[in-house]
Amino acid sequence: MRLNNFAFAGLWSASLAQASDGRNLRGGQEPLSIQTGTKRAAIVGAGAGGSSAAYHLRHYATEAGINLNITVYERNPYIGGRSTTVNVYDDPNEPVELGASIFVKINKILVDAAESFNLSTSSIRNARPRSQDSDALGVWNGADFVFIQSGSSSWWDIAKLLWKYGLAPIRTNNLMKRTVGKFLQMYEAPHFPWPSLSQVAFDLGLTAVTAATGEQYLKENNIDSRFAEEIVQASTRVNYAQNLPLIHGLETMVCMATDGAMSVEGGNWRIFSGMIDAASADLRLNTSVVAIEKQQDGTYAVHSKPTMAEEISRTDDMPVELFDSVVLAGPLQFSNIKISDIESAGTESTSPPRHLPDAIPYVQLHVTLFTSKHPLYPPVFNQPLDKPLPSTILTTLQPYEHPGTNPDGVGAAGFFSISTLRKTAKGEYLYKVFSPRPVDDSFLRRITGYPPDESTSEEVGNPAVTWIYRKVWHSYPYEYPRVTFEELKLDKNLWYTSGIESFISTMETSALMGKNVARLVVNEWVKKESQA
Repeated sequence: MRLNNFAFAGLWSASLAQASDGRNLRGGQEPLSIQTGTKRAAIVGAGAGGSSAAYHLRHYATEAGINLNITVYERNPYIGGRSTTVNVYDDPNEPVELGASIFVKINKILVDAAESFNLSTSSIRNARPRSQDSDALGVWNGADFVFIQSGSSSWWDIAKLLWKYGLAPIRTNNLMKRTVGKFLQMYEAPHFPWPSLSQVAFDLGLTAVTAATGEQYLKENNIDSRFAEEIVQASTRVNYAQNLPLIHGLETMVCMATDGAMSVEGGNWRIFSGMIDAASADLRLNTSVVAIEKQQDGTYAVHSKPTMAEEISRTDDMPVELFDSVVLAGPLQFSNIKISDIESAGTESTSPPRHLPDAIPYVQLHVTLFTSKHPLYPPVFNQPLDKPLPSTILTTLQPYEHPGTNPDGVGAAGFFSISTLRKTAKGEYLYKVFSPRPVDDSFLRRITGYPPDESTSEEVGNPAVTWIYRKVWHSYPYEYPRVTFEELKLDKNLWYTSGIESFISTMETSALMGKNVARLVVNEWVKKESQA
């Protein structure tokens, strides 16, 4: 999408005297004033939601003829949020996704943006190294492989599925299409834009899906329990580190919508970088927003500081700027931002609603990337030494394991997935492990065929590993069943995108929420202009 130059809006203006008189600001510092005739929007967070909000704010403001300045604050030194890459061996020619790795062809916003920015994509299937005799995917329960797929989408793979699970694969696919079809209506009128996620979910019949666990939803729709536990649950574990008795039905269906999985060469973060560039935003990397204060005229003073700076105890010692609208584009509970007008009783402002998002539990996911000269060791997975292992090993529970809604439900497998991503330029295998706890030296030795060596410690080095990178993410919420979702609008001119994560947590849905909020913001500006 190519954005045209924007024109000045008509009658709106902000008084420089009012903007700089320090009203409601703590201490004596004066904020930078709002430029007459120009709207100013602050976006806190340069992940999928924030980047999309900036991109679509520019687009919708241009269509409406509104002059707009956009400032994006990002506390990290990079764009992309939980979609980021690291360089294997610290070599920029060897990037690998650390966080959000794929999107699929029904992800309209991401697919359209990648095409618009001329970003090359590759399918996941083509990216995985496989010898002639190896399989693409296996599901392991800690004792046995309960299912192995060649990955060729051949008639034989389909026949194996139907022979083992009957009509369950077909019924699940049809159920997924019906459910996802309801969700896709959120992109278009008359449902888009939606001021309430709870209301649009109800209107589209999706709260009936989010109210049930994945286990309940599949059972209600006559999906065989064996297929649910062995195949569907393997997908919910690799995607969300959650079992079917815990995760809600809608997120379960999202896990099965895998057709056309792809990634951007060089990293999916390039989509979000392209969005911010196209928005002509003033990007402030390494900048943490510390406080947001609502002013009497409905604008917001945003206090910020360099992320690595020493602790500043007083907000009046920090840089402060005024904005007409502010979009919080990351989980507020992890931000350490004080929103004083909303939190304080007895505020002079009377603009409803005043609402703070509830803190919700997030998965703490351990991601381990490492390289080795050795393939995975088949006997560890009860396979013959001469049988190559699948390039992707998903896991599920054994029949006797029933963790219920216990979030620590990894089971006997001990990890959620191990993927052989590719061979590096050095000819070594690059692996990614998802687990609920750190994988230790003995685990890495075991899966690569090295015997335990009590004399070798992590500090001394592991001969099985040539490079390693560890990361702990608050990767996504625990997707517990629920029928109401977080407010988009926390106060007048103050917006929030991360409420969608307890509905569906993906790059695409965060981008959709950013787009939705952008449309609502511009709609309010246009309405205000028409009433002036």
